[in-house]
Amino acid sequence: MPDDLAIAAERPDQRAVVALLDRLDAYLASLYAPEDNHILDVPALMAPEVTFLVARRGGDVVGCAAVRRMPGEAATGGMPYGEVKRMMVDPAHRGQRVGARLLAALERVLVADGIGLALLETGRDQHEALRLYERAGYTRCGAFAGYPDNGLSVFMRKALPAKGAA
Repeated sequence: MPDDLAIAAERPDQRAVVALLDRLDAYLASLYAPEDNHILDVPALMAPEVTFLVARRGGDVVGCAAVRRMPGEAATGGMPYGEVKRMMVDPAHRGQRVGARLLAALERVLVADGIGLALLETGRDQHEALRLYERAGYTRCGAFAGYPDNGLSVFMRKALPAKGAA
């Protein structure tokens, strides 16, 4: 099958995208209590500081991801960062590097914006996500952005190349 995966910034309020986000929410709800799920809803994903990407294959939505640009804080030594949010790949399209390509696209957005640090919070029971992030060069770090360090969350970071660096 030729690689016809297209990744682009799109609105998160499209019916097919909302359906994918609903599947992600249901999955997270099966793993964690509501107070332990730190998700951005669709209106929050439409904020100006958020870039929302959609992966399509043959026109069909097969994945999505977002990055929220954040100001520096104590946990980042005052350095602004991008927070990776709402990563989801349709199960029928897993194992085809869709997630890795979405993550790389988010990182390119941050680099283009002059942001040199990506952070994320994911759950300890999301083994596939943890493998994806580790393979992409993310390493574990301490809590940030006011997230509780409750033993359920895994916090990760990755330094990004400077804009214009090869």
